[in-house]
Amino acid sequence: MSSSDIFIGETIGTAVLILLGGGVCAAVTLKRSKAQNAGWLAITFGWGFAVLTGAYMVGGVSGAHLNPAVTIGLAVEGGTPWSKVPIYLGSQLLGAMIGAFLVWVAYYGHFRAHLTDPEILAAHRSGIEGPSKQAAGPVLGVFSTGPEIRNVAQNMATEIIATVVLVLAILTQGLNADGDGLGPLGALVTALVVVAIGLGLGGPTGYAINPVRDLGPRIVHALLPLPNKGGSDWSYAWIPVAGPLIGGALAGLLYNVAFA
Repeated sequence: MSSSDIFIGETIGTAVLILLGGGVCAAVTLKRSKAQNAGWLAITFGWGFAVLTGAYMVGGVSGAHLNPAVTIGLAVEGGTPWSKVPIYLGSQLLGAMIGAFLVWVAYYGHFRAHLTDPEILAAHRSGIEGPSKQAAGPVLGVFSTGPEIRNVAQNMATEIIATVVLVLAILTQGLNADGDGLGPLGALVTALVVVAIGLGLGGPTGYAINPVRDLGPRIVHALLPLPNKGGSDWSYAWIPVAGPLIGGALAGLLYNVAFA
């Protein structure tokens, strides 16, 4: 697999992942969206289908990692050369930023309606959204994750545990099929695992489980000319990056110990 294949596949696949995943967050959050207040089930299934779409689209081009935690896990396990890791990570971050920008384009009018609505701004400023979100702007949740209870140890542990589940589920695909792998069906299995993680482990932090899923859109949030957008909560931003990277590495080690 050439570096150009990896760059093209991971950039496009991650952009589609973030466009559809961030898009469902926008649809559920923003004023005058047809899906406003659709709830957590819509978000979890939306992200699962986003993974499915991106992975099917570019699986034959780059392997569809779409996530630095997956890349690190595969490198530790031995399936991906370490020399290829930088191109995977760089293209994934670029794709995540492109996808987040496209969410803004698709929901441009809704962002403006939401961020200029006096009731929404007053609710955010008065703390109705909860003390854990005071460091974040009123639409940051469309772009990146945040904890419901701000506790560094718990938040980090949640992201590590959830990412271990994700990456280990990817690494063990095909073990019950004589080691031949699941082929395209693997993307569906991974998507369902993402839904399960969202339902079971997403409540505390919003389950980043992917460093660029959080960091790329957070950078875009900081750069976009959104009126009254508020802060990007950079004090928390390192957790959804470090936690998944640690979780991915641990999953690779656990696979080598228990399954290899």
